[in-house]
Amino acid sequence: MGRGRFGVSVALGPRIRRRRQAMGLTLQELSNACGVSVGYLSQVERDNAVPTLGTLAEIAAALDVSIDHFIASPRQADSVTRAGGRARFAVAGHSVVYEQTSADFPGHELTSFLLDVPPHYSSETVQHSGEEIIFVLEGEILQVVDGQGFLLRPGDSMHYLGQQPHSYSNPGDVPARMLWTGKMLHQATPKPRPPGPAGQPDDPAHSTTTSTKGSTA
Repeated sequence: MGRGRFGVSVALGPRIRRRRQAMGLTLQELSNACGVSVGYLSQVERDNAVPTLGTLAEIAAALDVSIDHFIASPRQADSVTRAGGRARFAVAGHSVVYEQTSADFPGHELTSFLLDVPPHYSSETVQHSGEEIIFVLEGEILQVVDGQGFLLRPGDSMHYLGQQPHSYSNPGDVPARMLWTGKMLHQATPKPRPPGPAGQPDDPAHSTTTSTKGSTA
């Protein structure tokens, strides 16, 4: 157990493990990247050992975060997002626009987005670790999970495991809007970024991962 700012205890080991799993790294791969032995990393993740700041810095660098990611205590105010002030983004080549509703404070496990899905858009089929919940706000979403289709209208929701092959589409002639929330143990969670070339928005949920590693929704 580490000590956060103002002396607040934080579960250092689990935070490191969650970050490693989110990046899809094994203990051996993390060990190779940071130069800390597998055995010691295992003890750290189980909170049986407390690394020095120097060692923690090496681990954090290998996990592409700062030390604060593991030791900072989140403030409740950091979890508030405001209508009209949330990050909106897309990825080149696709037309789904995302609006981030979740916060990115240290130790978080859930990610959430509002998705604006244009008419007749269809995603690829993906599968991954974790789980997802979708809630349709406007229009219609056809969610396919493990080969079975479910037509969802405003007010309808669905909760499913990411390991089941799944995809979604907007079969209607009007835009659809849905809230997506998930817990995913890989790198597929999209991050805010500017629109692609020539202003073409894209769908980060399906642009940078394979069908075995998964993507949002």
